[in-house]
Amino acid sequence: MSERTSGTGLPRLGALETQVMDVLWDHGPVTVREVIDRLGGTSAYTTIATVLGNLDRKGLVTITRRGRSTRYAARLSRQAHAAELMGHVLDASQDRAASILHFVDTMPESDLALLRDYLGARGAGEPS
Repeated sequence: MSERTSGTGLPRLGALETQVMDVLWDHGPVTVREVIDRLGGTSAYTTIATVLGNLDRKGLVTITRRGRSTRYAARLSRQAHAAELMGHVLDASQDRAASILHFVDTMPESDLALLRDYLGARGAGEPS
């Protein structure tokens, strides 16, 4: 297994990569300079540019170039990324059904109510 992937085959994010993705999710398309400013201005331009290049290679960002300006955006929403992570974890489990049931058993009642409502609406043919 490479250092860049988890046991699920999903690219592993380092601490700075996670912080940069949070900026993209919270603020939409941004430049390297805007990422630096959002992170408090302590990171070097080349460091953030390298992180964004790594995130691009991992398929997590899109790059738009206009003239001399380059903007970076998250390829997936934070919620879609979280769902993808959960899907990869379930794919890697030895018993998908048991993993799902164990997860549901550990959910707080408010999440269970949300899930019940969603499944009820889905079963009634309402759009998801």
